Amino acid sequence: MKKCVVLSGAGISAESGIATFRDAGGLWEGHKIEDVATPEGWKKNPALVLDFYNQRRKTGIDAQPNAGHKACVALERKFEVIVITQNVDNLHEKAGSKNIIHLHGELFKSRSTKDESLIYDIQGWQLNLGDTCELGSQLRPHIVWFGELVPMIEKAADVCREADVFIVVGTSMQVYPAAGLINYVPAHAKIFVVDPHLPDLRMDKRITAIAEKAGSGMQKVLMQITQLG
Repeated sequence: MKKCVVLSGAGISAESGIATFRDAGGLWEGHKIEDVATPEGWKKNPALVLDFYNQRRKTGIDAQPNAGHKACVALERKFEVIVITQNVDNLHEKAGSKNIIHLHGELFKSRSTKDESLIYDIQGWQLNLGDTCELGSQLRPHIVWFGELVPMIEKAADVCREADVFIVVGTSMQVYPAAGLINYVPAHAKIFVVDPHLPDLRMDKRITAIAEKAGSGMQKVLMQITQLG
């Protein structure tokens, strides 16, 4: 069975009501990025950071996958599918995708501030000051913040090296290191790029560009690759 790798970004979740990462002013839901998405912000005001992600969870807990997420699942009928997502929501899981790599962490998980290998599911939507790991240290959101390493990037690159089909959906391809993953895709692979505002990629013969939202665009991808599996 051929391997299909899907790289998804904020655009695929926008149709489910999940706010995209930041607005044109560089703000994220009215907050400065450095205040809520950096190690320095956490050190300065952990209560603010915890509340910020609590509100993201409260908003996202009832969100449902859309046609774009479901199309990723439908691909599994023909391919071995690995989803590499830049999103921290759990909509790919809710849709039923079986193999998911979260590059930037997971919103509904926490981790120890003393031992980063200690990761826990968050029940409900709240993570508060005083919530500790088994070692007694404060729990933090299991999110990769600006200035932190992306621990899953090497695994993602290895997966991309084996792709027969590579689909980019809902991402501007401007956030690194995720944007560089396309460079690991082998020469024989067919590439699809789905986004209403197509990223500035060098268009070669492998790339089929679909300037649509994730839901409708992914349906077109499904139709076009039926014979590739």
